[in-house]
Amino acid sequence: MADPISKKQLKEMPIIPYQKVRSFVKTGDIFFSSGSYAFSGVIQKLTKSTWSHVAVVYKDEELGRVLVLEAEPYVGIRLIPLSKYLLDYKGKKRPYKGQVVLAKLNFDVDKEKLNRGISFGLDELTRPYDNFEIVRIMVRILFHISRREKNRNYICSELVRDIFAKAGVIMQYNDTYISPDNIWKDKRVEMKYRIL
Repeated sequence: MADPISKKQLKEMPIIPYQKVRSFVKTGDIFFSSGSYAFSGVIQKLTKSTWSHVAVVYKDEELGRVLVLEAEPYVGIRLIPLSKYLLDYKGKKRPYKGQVVLAKLNFDVDKEKLNRGISFGLDELTRPYDNFEIVRIMVRILFHISRREKNRNYICSELVRDIFAKAGVIMQYNDTYISPDNIWKDKRVEMKYRIL
């Protein structure tokens, strides 16, 4: 399990310049962010967590690109360069407002299985973000209701869960919702670097 971390502790961690670690980043690494945006704050409060977003890294060795496979609110499932978070988030020529950490599983996932998971995620590109799932999660928490329906729209942590499930790695979570914090707390996840 990645060690529990508060927002204050995260902010105090040293930032390792991305260019120094870029060559060590691998497909299947896990991207965590702790944003300073209004929507990020809602996620953090709702889940009582430092984390507001989670995604999976896909590294295209042939093209030399490091990409983030994510479910983004109001956008859906997309694949974007990791450098966009660090240099030009949302095309505003400014970095992401918050902290970004890369983590990994503490064991090697069979490459063929990992490729199956990443391929699943790529096949889901452009599928909608589940913009109303956050409201449904609040209702389920408030009334202690288990999640019953399964749809093809995603929030970020559902996409990560499903990518790893297709790779044979089952993430544990409660029956109400899965959050970035559930993935962070998985005993097989360990932190690598803070890059922002």
